[in-house]
Amino acid sequence: METARCKAFLYAAETGTITQAADKLAYTPSGVSQLIQALENELGVQLLFRNKRGVTLTEEGALFLPVVREFLRQEDAIYQLSSEVHGLAVGSVTIATYSSIAAHWLPQVIHRFQEDYPNIRIQLIEGYRQEVESLLAEKKADLAFMSYKEPMPYEWIPLAEDPLLAILNRSHPCAGNSSYPLTNIGSEKAVIIPAQGFDADTRPLLEEYGLSRDLSFKTGETPPAIAMVEQDIGICIINKLITDKLDFDVIKMPVDPPQSITLGIAMNSLKSASPAVRKFVDVAVKMLSKPE
Repeated sequence: METARCKAFLYAAETGTITQAADKLAYTPSGVSQLIQALENELGVQLLFRNKRGVTLTEEGALFLPVVREFLRQEDAIYQLSSEVHGLAVGSVTIATYSSIAAHWLPQVIHRFQEDYPNIRIQLIEGYRQEVESLLAEKKADLAFMSYKEPMPYEWIPLAEDPLLAILNRSHPCAGNSSYPLTNIGSEKAVIIPAQGFDADTRPLLEEYGLSRDLSFKTGETPPAIAMVEQDIGICIINKLITDKLDFDVIKMPVDPPQSITLGIAMNSLKSASPAVRKFVDVAVKMLSKPE
């Protein structure tokens, strides 16, 4: 299977147009079309629907896309290994993660990593848990920094426990407490939930303790959620890491009973990962793992 054909299909599928795929490959649009057609002939399936607006995946194309992406990733790993044998550290690492980890953990890891491996490119893609998992499943990311949830279909490297906190307005009846009773959830006027109300780390817990759909208020990111708490619109239950360095006039306290999430690294396979990815994981684990 020719690499150029695979890249033409991958870029066309990702950009949605033959023209943009041609720009990325430095080919002509007709050249890219011929490459894709040759790959379709080789595989015996139609991979893309063509129309005046661009291209979209066929059902078969959607099945082949992650496999083609992995094929190209493994080819890159071969070249990286060859460079490593010759004393050169090159390659790329694509990381999917939450914005909190991207802001608080990864800058120091990337800084240390690039001191040792300046020729390895790092790309960060931020998203909610569902988006991060999708990037990993579709092999658009080499690894993901995320929280642990069952079932966990990936290789998992635990790094740290991150406690959940209650974020309260200073006038809240529990503001003077040492902890916030989760049994109070059902009596709150509103519970503000980031990630458009689908925070996978907290929503199941909140529902267990009496959260109803009518009580929830949805936001995209955490800062607006805490700003709403500051204005006494409701309360928020989130993990501690995401609140670090956010400057709002609110009360932060542990929840009762204590709750935490496990943060770590998920990947499809450490053994089959490229040398660059394995190097990055090694640096991250050494810097971020918390002793028991």
